[in-house]
Amino acid sequence: MTLIDTHLFPFILMLAVAIASGFVGIFALMRHMTLASDAMSHVALPGLGLAIILKINPLLGAAVALILGAVIVWALEHKTKIPTETIIGVLFSAALAVGSLLASSEELIDAFFGEVKSIGGAELGVGILFAVGIIAFIFRFKDGLALSVMSKDLARTLGINTTRLDLYFILIFVLNIMLGLQFLGVLLMGSLIIIPAATARNVAKSLTPALLVSAGVACLSVAIGFFISLTFGSSIGPTIITVAAGIFSLSLFLRR
Repeated sequence: MTLIDTHLFPFILMLAVAIASGFVGIFALMRHMTLASDAMSHVALPGLGLAIILKINPLLGAAVALILGAVIVWALEHKTKIPTETIIGVLFSAALAVGSLLASSEELIDAFFGEVKSIGGAELGVGILFAVGIIAFIFRFKDGLALSVMSKDLARTLGINTTRLDLYFILIFVLNIMLGLQFLGVLLMGSLIIIPAATARNVAKSLTPALLVSAGVACLSVAIGFFISLTFGSSIGPTIITVAAGIFSLSLFLRR
């Protein structure tokens, strides 16, 4: 099996995740979840550690932990009116502590930074299906999401169930994180959501162009980072995020 055969499926899946991340990132930025997106990915750590102890698929443990974390964040946000970033910050600290207790230092390094693993056609298909679902959700509800950010009262007046929409978004948000965890790890997955969106905000004038620019920057970062990683043997996650940060720096010169 050639290098291309080994890495083609992961590359395709990473591009699909990048597009989804670009779309989700725009609304995460609008909802002031810039740092929360990075912290939220750390909620997966206890699930990863417990899965390793039980000798089951670590991604399954991460998925359970992220979904549970998303529901907790949503419930506390609406019951206590505490800002989302504050709740996620507390969860992040607790998850990091518990995850460090459950997993060894070597296992944590892999979980933190991710790696490229060979995947089969079935895993590729499921991953792309989830990514397409995220993209479809954003396009279907983008107006409602934008309106609920500007004024929840106005959104409710227009018949939008903002409480339910908030739950849907945070579940989509953690699903996006789950898809990219194995490649970028818990430390860097949030960066693929936020940096392309921040870049788009520098150059785009309205919502739809911002979504497209954000997805494009995420894809370009993955493509260039993947090529550099394979060519020079660098770690895939840090390489992709370094490229994304470089593109963001260039966008500062085009800032509107």
